[in-house]
Amino acid sequence: MMLIRMFKLRMLNAIAPVYFYIATAATIVLHFFLFIPTIFQTSGVVLCPIMLLPTAIFLFLMLNALGNYSMTIWFPAESANENIIPVCSPDCPDRVDAHYLLNGRHFCKLCKKVIMKRDHHCFFTGNCIGNRNMRYFIMFSIYTSCTCLYSLVLGVAYLSVEYYISFENPLTFLTLLPLSTGYFFLGSISGLQFFLVLMLYVWLGIGLVSAGFCCQQVLLVARGQTWCQLQKGQLVESRGTWRSNLSDVFGSRWVLGFFFPVQTVEMTPGNWQRYHEHKHD
Repeated sequence: MMLIRMFKLRMLNAIAPVYFYIATAATIVLHFFLFIPTIFQTSGVVLCPIMLLPTAIFLFLMLNALGNYSMTIWFPAESANENIIPVCSPDCPDRVDAHYLLNGRHFCKLCKKVIMKRDHHCFFTGNCIGNRNMRYFIMFSIYTSCTCLYSLVLGVAYLSVEYYISFENPLTFLTLLPLSTGYFFLGSISGLQFFLVLMLYVWLGIGLVSAGFCCQQVLLVARGQTWCQLQKGQLVESRGTWRSNLSDVFGSRWVLGFFFPVQTVEMTPGNWQRYHEHKHD
């Protein structure tokens, strides 16, 4: 049973990043080849000034999402001093994907590495979220949500302009997917039209999930806790003030990091030891 669950997790760990890359590529293509040229077109003009603002907004959101996605991978939360793979006992009480060691350290069975202050394993990035990359993961979630919701708005506008679909009635959007599915199999609409409708619901789902997950992570960070502790029911009192907890993750240059995917904080071995000294005081 354990082997089957680990196999499923490893398959998800391989498929989720591919899904992210495909959805990202599709979003970029739809924006630059359909949405912006159609919605903001001017007669006889291929490139007009009115296209600059929506293009700049999309590039800002997308580049921040991809930049923080990359930073989450480039700055893993693994311990550089531990290369020995722990062996879990058959009655290990921890979850199947990780094993708790000591002092906030976990051994991730998917990454096969010791993770410092592990929060969870992100399948879309293929690595664990912990002390070094939590800030980039939160910003990745924020900008992914904004990019998806912005794409949803432009997608709806495109359908209104190109196919004269009115979305004044909320039921129009709610019934759009089942009706489009039927029309597609009947041959009434093209594959591109059906794919566009599917992408609208993908953007809506990812946008809302990313926003909710981001809010949860910010609350946990403000309390000085992790998702691993929450799952184990370890809802201890907050460690330090919420300002200091957020500063530990986002750093002193958090304003710069909010607008650009740059490194704003580095968890050095000295800082990590001070964190445990503070935690045990």
